[in-house]
Formats: sequence, C-alpha cells, structure tokens
Amino acid sequence: MLVELVVENLAVVEQVRVRFHAGLNLLTGETGSGKSIVVDALGLLFGGRASAEMIRSGSLKARVSAIFEISAELAPLVAAGIECEDGELIIEREVLASGKSRAFVGSRPVTASLLKELAPYLGDIHGQHEQQNLASPDSQREMLDTFSSGSEGLLDDVARVYRDLRRVGFELAELDRTEQEKLRLVDLWTFQRKEIEAVAPKPQEDEQLEAERKIQKNVSKLDESATAAYALLYEDQSSVAAQLKVAQRRIDDLARIDDAFTPMVEALKPAAIAIDDASHTLRDYLGKLEADPQRLEVIESRLAGIERLKRKYGATITEILAFLDTVNKQLNAVETAGERRAAFEKERERLKAAFKAVAAKLTALRKETGKKLAKKVEAELASLAMQRSIFEVRVSDAEWSTHGADAIQFLISANVGEEPRPLDKVASGGEMSRVALSLKTCTMRAGGSKRAARTLVFDEVDAGIGGGAADAVGRKLKKLAGAEQVLCVTHLAQVASYADHHYFVDKRSERGRTFTTIEELDRGRRTQEIGRMLSGELLTPEALKHAEQMMIKASAG
Repeated sequence: MLVELVVENLAVVEQVRVRFHAGLNLLTGETGSGKSIVVDALGLLFGGRASAEMIRSGSLKARVSAIFEISAELAPLVAAGIECEDGELIIEREVLASGKSRAFVGSRPVTASLLKELAPYLGDIHGQHEQQNLASPDSQREMLDTFSSGSEGLLDDVARVYRDLRRVGFELAELDRTEQEKLRLVDLWTFQRKEIEAVAPKPQEDEQLEAERKIQKNVSKLDESATAAYALLYEDQSSVAAQLKVAQRRIDDLARIDDAFTPMVEALKPAAIAIDDASHTLRDYLGKLEADPQRLEVIESRLAGIERLKRKYGATITEILAFLDTVNKQLNAVETAGERRAAFEKERERLKAAFKAVAAKLTALRKETGKKLAKKVEAELASLAMQRSIFEVRVSDAEWSTHGADAIQFLISANVGEEPRPLDKVASGGEMSRVALSLKTCTMRAGGSKRAARTLVFDEVDAGIGGGAADAVGRKLKKLAGAEQVLCVTHLAQVASYADHHYFVDKRSERGRTFTTIEELDRGRRTQEIGRMLSGELLTPEALKHAEQMMIKASAG
C-alpha cells in the first residue's frame, strides 16, 4: 500500500508531499490542473521510461520518492539482498537533465529493471497511457486462475510434475552430451587403470620402502655401530653391565651396614634391567642384520614404479588411489550408460503422461472458468456504459511450463460488428481502464484480499460516461477498495462522492511560473469540490445540497 508520495520538479510540480490511506483515494481538480501527476510519478517508480522532458523548466533534475507498506518480503528484494525496515519500503527515482535516471530502493542504488520486477508486487496502473500488466499473457493467466476456485491444487501438481520432467530431461541431455566424449576417453581410462593396477601401490608403502632402502644401503655402518654398542654395554670385560654389577655389589655391602643405602640398591635395579634389554635387542638386531642386494634391487624397482605413478596421477599414493577410483567410476558410468538412459527415458515417459493428465484437468477448468469470467466481465462492462461489449477468454495450446499447457488471452469487442481483439489492441484508454476495473472487481470477488497490500491506480476510468454508469464506476471502485488500496483520478462528481479520502489538485500561476499543489480535503471542502464539479465555476446552494446528498448516498452504500 502506498503511504506517502513526494514529487519534486516533475512537470508543473515544484514540490508536493501527499499522504495516502487505505481504501478509495480520489483526486479531482480543474481540467489541466495536473491530476495525472500522481499516475506519472508512480509510473516512474514502477520502472517506467524516463526522459528529460519530464523535468520542470529551469530545474536540473526531477525526483520522485514513495513509501510503501508491505506485509512480507518480496521476491525481487530477497534476490537483490535488500531488507525492509518495519514493513516499509522506500523507493526513489531521479531523472537527470541528460535524460538518464537513477533509482534507489531502501537507499541502495538499483536498476530500472528491478523497479519493473517490483511493480507487480506493489500495484498496477490503468490509465490513458499505461496498462502495465493488464495486457500481458502472464497477468491474464494469473487473473483467470485467481478467479477460479479449486485451481491452486492443480497448479501445484502441474508445477511439481513439470519440474520433475525438466530434471529428467536435463539428466538425459547431460548423458547424451558427455557420452561421445566419454567414449573417446575409454581407451585412456583403461590404460590408466591398468598402469596403476600393475603397480598396485598400498597406502604408505612408499614410506615403508624408503625406510627399508635406507637400512639396506647402510648395513655395514649399522653392523659396526651395533657391534660396538653391544660390546660397550655387555660383551667386554669392562662393559657397562659388568661395571654396574661391581657397583651393585659394593652398594649392597654398604646397605647391609647402613640402611641409608637401601633405596640406592633398589634404584639401580631398573638400570640393570634396561641395560640387559638394550643389550639383548642389539644382539637380536645383529643376528638379523644382513646385506641383501636382491632385496635392495626389488625396493629400488618398486619405488621407481611408484614414482612414475606420482608424476602422472598424484603427489602421494593416496592421491593415486583416488585417481584410480575416479577412473573406475568413469568406466563404470560408460558401461552402465545404456541402462541409465533406459531408466531416464522410462521415467520421462511416465512424467509426460502424468503432466498431460493433470494439465488436461487444468485446461478444462480454465475453459469452464473462462466462460464464467467472460459473462461476469460483460455484466460489469454493461454497468459501465459498455453495454454491447463482448468479452472472451481464449484458452489455446502453448508450450509446457510450470503453469500448464495453456496460453491465456483476453479479447474484447467494444463495438457492434467488430471481432473481439486482444486487450492491447483496444484504442481507448478509458475503455481499457473500465475493462481493468471490471476484471479487478470480478477477481476480487473470487480471490478476496489475496493482494491486500497492492495499490491499484485508475486514470480516466470514467472517460466518456456519465449518469448511472458514473455511479456504477464509483460503487465498483468503492467495493474494490475494500480489498485493495485504490487511487483514482476522476472528473465526475458521482465517482468523487464515493471517496474515502478526497484530494484536490490545484494549478496556479505566481511570478510568471505555474505551480501544482495537492491537498487532502475535509468534509466541508469535499462538499464544495463536488458541488463545483456539478455546477461549474459558479457554485450554487443547489449544487452544494446535491453534493451533500450524493455523499450521504455513497456512504450508505
């Protein structure tokens, strides 16, 4: 819902700040006063085309900003990473003298295309020059589905099956895309697998072989060092073991005389045991230590084979084995490609049949609903001085999508003898606005307050009508405003009498410049303005009385 609009240096407006409200907001004023300035300003905020001609004469730039009240995060904002504060969204647009424009959402610079994406979430403009989304096939399909009762479940089913069908299609396409390439690589993969499996390296094998090679290359030195250490520890008459035994006997003698040496006796026992263990280990090691040139040759050959694999397939054995696992998976995928394709094709056929079935139900519902909607719209148009209009909802075949298999098109014939034509071919903006009002009224009845946060703007909706038709327009706008915020520019007193909030647009000249102002009217000023609309420049007591009666009647429903 639009809460506030600020316009600066746009056309004849120098500066205007207007607060809008829920319900029916109507703008009136003399012909040429600039009543459509609100429509033009919102058009810029909704991503409309900007040009230097819009800038007020003598100004460097024009600026429009608005505060919208929203009840939920909007998809385009989420995608752009823009957060709203306290449920309010601030949008700004500047038009520069060069003709270029700048846009901001929540004080962050954005593109005009983002404003266009946001527009459907914020409102619609229906006027002499802008029909925004009314003529788009997507909007027409959405209106038809909104009008239909029971379509939501079918729409969910159609979207789900279509997404599954697309997923399977992607899988098949990927299978076909990579199959030839993989077939070309089969020989290479087979060679790589054989080369790795021929060596068959084991995890950490290279580290173990390196340690064993180091021993084989240093057998003489190891034998010399181990022999000397064994002799020093145990074998020589003056070895550590022999000297320790002598020391132990002396300390035992001391302990028998002086108990203070008893702990020392116990402390030396582990040392003796450790020396014995070390000596036995050295003896066993020397018994096994033997130079084996053949084993060294095997080790060298094995390490050379592993090194060749490392140069090709990975810096470590772990990486080589991971590469082998990948190659095996690739070869297995090639070998099972036929089976996978058959399974995907079977699944695709099943999903095609499922989509056709659920889409056919949706098509039947849309055709049935389209006839009902057409009758209701024709009845609405008849009450808006378009009695002979023919409205048609055409449901035709279209490419499959998440929305089904239908192309929806609204057609209208506003004159006897003319074939119904697409809405975007309707020449009269006033007729288009009345069609929009009729459609909004019908879909509101079916959809309730589904879009309560949006702002609907009508310009020239009452063009070319009067009397009872004008009163009907007022009633419909009032009813529509019960579900959505409505802004309407009107020149008819009958329509103005239904306003929840009435704004007067005034144009005046000062110091050779033209200024436009917008003022919200209280009850008394409303009566005077509606009286002026009834009687013209000369405001008569009769006109005031009539205006008061019209307002009472409108408020009574």
